[in-house]
Amino acid sequence: MRIKKLLVLGLSVAMAMGVMTGCSTDKPAPKDEQKTETSKQEEKTEEKVEEKNEEKTEGEAEIVIPVVSKGFQHQFWQAVKMGAEQAAEELGVSITFEGPETEDQIDKQLEMLQAALAKNPQAICLAALDSKAATPYLEQADAAGIPVIGFDSGVDSPIVKTTCATDNYAAAAAAAHKMAELIGGEGKVGLVVHGQTSQSAKDRRDGFMDTMKNEYPNITVLEPQYGDGDHAKSTEAAKAIITANPDVKGIYGANEGSVAGVINAVKELNQVGKITIVGFDSGKIMIDAINSGVAAGSITQDPVGIGYKAVEAAYKAYKGEENPEFIDTGFKWFDKTNIDTPEIQAVIYE
Repeated sequence: MRIKKLLVLGLSVAMAMGVMTGCSTDKPAPKDEQKTETSKQEEKTEEKVEEKNEEKTEGEAEIVIPVVSKGFQHQFWQAVKMGAEQAAEELGVSITFEGPETEDQIDKQLEMLQAALAKNPQAICLAALDSKAATPYLEQADAAGIPVIGFDSGVDSPIVKTTCATDNYAAAAAAAHKMAELIGGEGKVGLVVHGQTSQSAKDRRDGFMDTMKNEYPNITVLEPQYGDGDHAKSTEAAKAIITANPDVKGIYGANEGSVAGVINAVKELNQVGKITIVGFDSGKIMIDAINSGVAAGSITQDPVGIGYKAVEAAYKAYKGEENPEFIDTGFKWFDKTNIDTPEIQAVIYE
């Protein structure tokens, strides 16, 4: 009996130990093993997040649109830059914005264009100082499948997908009509222009001169003077007009820098109130001159709209969407009577 009891007891213990051993597989893993498993899961999760972030970053970085302007120093170009940046932010693309210090530095702009193309961007926006000089780079862009969008002065080339700009010829014609009205339809008028090669400069010169010659036979238009959009050069150009023609009744400045020079010249030669000044663009000098009565008024573009539309059109071209051949960003005449209205305040800049 004692042996049987011992055998039963041993069997019971063995069974109990077997049960306990079997149950041990259901127990949680040791803390060190738990930690290892958790760490592995966290690492996998972090890797997935990092992969998504990398994909997003890489996707955004792929859409780069360089914006090469004719200049950088004038407030006009800063306003264009602001519009370009607004569009880039809304569309989720990256832009660069650059231009030479003065609008006679064609070679410097071409270097910027070449450097921009070397980065193989998805599209490019260009306000050409000299369309002919830019032709080899435009052909390079076309061969690489990089769409080119013209803005402001645009680019005189069939390669360009569209141009976002003011109708400069029509705007200059409007300036001519205002000048004729202000000087009573007769007398001599001069003009200071910012260049001879950019399309905007040619259009703003020709629109003014053609309108005067075709519609106002009693107004003599003097030979245009060029100041490269530079304040100092434009001042000297305007002084030359006044000195050679003391009976000149009005002078038209074809861009912000040009009209700033005209204003300076009229002040320095004590001709305020004797010479009617009509400008193109705004800027602090122009605005102050209108408010003080030194200048009669000016044609304003929508520089923020130009920058915005250029980047928007470039993005559409990159995606393969169609753009119209020309995107007119509009213009308005402003003077002391309407300069403070919301409509004008929305499109002028200091």
